[in-house]
Amino acid sequence: MTSRLAVVVAFLNEEEYLPTLLASIAGQTRQPDELLLVDDGSTDASHEIVQAFAAEHPYARALRRPPRPPEHDRLATAAELLAFQWGVRQLSETPDIVVKLDADLRLVPTLFEAAERELLGDAALGITGTYLAVELPDGQLEREFNAPDNVRGPNKFYRWACYEAIQPLDAHLGWDMIDELKAKMAGWDVRSLSVAEGDSVHLRPTGLYDGRLRAFRRWGLCAWAYGQHPLLVVGGGVMRFGRKPYVIGGMSYILGWALAGVRRAPRAEPEICAFVRREKLRYVRRNLRRPSRALFLRS
Repeated sequence: MTSRLAVVVAFLNEEEYLPTLLASIAGQTRQPDELLLVDDGSTDASHEIVQAFAAEHPYARALRRPPRPPEHDRLATAAELLAFQWGVRQLSETPDIVVKLDADLRLVPTLFEAAERELLGDAALGITGTYLAVELPDGQLEREFNAPDNVRGPNKFYRWACYEAIQPLDAHLGWDMIDELKAKMAGWDVRSLSVAEGDSVHLRPTGLYDGRLRAFRRWGLCAWAYGQHPLLVVGGGVMRFGRKPYVIGGMSYILGWALAGVRRAPRAEPEICAFVRREKLRYVRRNLRRPSRALFLRS
């Protein structure tokens, strides 16, 4: 069985990482049927890099969106989601699988093949993607934590029917959890994929771009956005005390959630928030006899 696989990479000023990502796409054992490289207003050499790649690879197109006004926090406005959604609308044909990739990745060579096989082999699977690892100073790879029923935002493979089912998807913090929640509510499965050849590498670990403290606070904002239960927010903050920056990171997570509530920041629809709380509390009750750090760190 074959499928049409389309990949959209939206980026802004990623000249440092794009060559690595593009080389790892070109080295895939299963080449994409269509690759859109969406420049969201770069001022560095990013567009020239993707233009050169597209000139050598018939399946690739380099597109450019108008320059964006300066933003204090680009991630807070979910600009990457807007650019991705715009890219999806530019696809030449409706795909069976549409893939969102960030520019700061080095993909394992069999990723596209493995993800396609996973989706074609399980009709209930709506969203998948590989686990991500970071490279340590000694060259060893360490997997970044995420729960098996969650897929990291930098690499998401959507079955097209699932992608259509979760629309509209509003552009605000927490969107890359809300998409999965909407998929689950619509009856789709979501799970991360272990590839035999190893994990894809996250070249810029979460928080490296604009600071770990802001990253922890942003995670708290995300927890507000998708309706996390307050008890799990507090528990998640306490569990994060043991991660750098020690203690203050966990406090920043809780503070981010609290400030979002005070400011009535955008959040998912009430039915999604209610679904989250029911599912999370059910998960806690089911695992109380087998406590683990994952109990709260997945919050």
